[in-house]
Amino acid sequence: MYSGVLGDVPENPLTAILGRKKLPRGTRRIVSAMSSRGPMSASELADHTGLAKSTISTVVTGLRDVGIVVDEPSAPKGVGRPSTPLALNPDLGTCVGVHMGYGTVSIMVANVAHKVIKTCVEQVPPGYRANHGADIAKKLIDRTYSELGLPKERLLGVGVSVAGPVARDGTIMHSSILPEMAGSNVLREFGKLLHVPILAANESNCAAISEMTWGAVIGEPSFVLFKIDLGVGGAIVQDGKIMQGIAGGGGEFGHVSIDSRGELCRCGNRGCIETSASLKKPMEQLARLKQREISFEDAVDLAKAGDADAVKMLLDVGKAAGRGLAVVCTILNPPVVVLSGRLWLAGSLVMKPFFEAYEETVLIKPQDIRPVDRTRIVIGKFTGEDSLRGAFGLVLREIGSVPVAAS
Repeated sequence: MYSGVLGDVPENPLTAILGRKKLPRGTRRIVSAMSSRGPMSASELADHTGLAKSTISTVVTGLRDVGIVVDEPSAPKGVGRPSTPLALNPDLGTCVGVHMGYGTVSIMVANVAHKVIKTCVEQVPPGYRANHGADIAKKLIDRTYSELGLPKERLLGVGVSVAGPVARDGTIMHSSILPEMAGSNVLREFGKLLHVPILAANESNCAAISEMTWGAVIGEPSFVLFKIDLGVGGAIVQDGKIMQGIAGGGGEFGHVSIDSRGELCRCGNRGCIETSASLKKPMEQLARLKQREISFEDAVDLAKAGDADAVKMLLDVGKAAGRGLAVVCTILNPPVVVLSGRLWLAGSLVMKPFFEAYEETVLIKPQDIRPVDRTRIVIGKFTGEDSLRGAFGLVLREIGSVPVAAS
């Protein structure tokens, strides 16, 4: 992920111990594993870090003695004595995820033990700029920390999810669904207001972090995330690492052009997958037909009640999404695809046409190969807030590794 830093930060016990030059063998690996993956048993730590159980026992005892690690109560699982999950002490600090979406700025506060503390959303005009989004996020953070009595000196970092590709230096690219933000540096805008480590990534990459950490693909080393909402996006994960691309454009499935004479896309090309498979234009067209504002939830309700226009809209988007995913899977042939975004909340209204179009168009037909070799397609667990969750996941994955420069 991309990081930016600005300002002086009071030393936190967690980052202080990770900053020591000499630590017992395996300490950083163990703390990093619990920070990025959440509570883990000693056996899970051994599997994840490759360290011997004796080493883990020694290190964990030392970390427990200084209050870095605590035992988490666990529910019994079957016969025998349940293993006790180990977690980072939640009192050590908090992190914040921010999502700058179309018409909203959202924050989610969580502690280092992965417990979500509070979520806040503020509506904003769709054409807002990055500095305005940063201002709103700071106000939401300040208000939330004040209301809950959370110590600001224990804020370990802020992760920012952006509805568009983010370059290595933090610049939001021109093909964003938020065109007014094009050229703005999200790291700089947030860094000058919040003097803590700032990390930023495309919303689909954040969604992938959410699903691989807490959601539908825990334990899956490689998968593709396919997101259909107001726009079309995606993420490619290989061996646990997100393939961001040299300029931050990895996984931008929505802007694969499949018809050079097709409709003009907001990115400047024609016939992109997003022109037919996203929700923004179909929702606008349905609103014009009904002569009133229509939310996606309204559209689903109308379709369930038998409204022909709403049914047709979901049918068309479902088919286009299926054809779009077929292109992605023909190129990448991933073991697993996670479906993200609000489209899938429509259930069978979109899933049936989606799967029919996908199976008709994809190169390797499911019926021609063994079940074990088929791409498995699953719906994400956090379709409504995966990007926001993944934004604070950015921080949890990087605790102790993002330096803070003096201003």
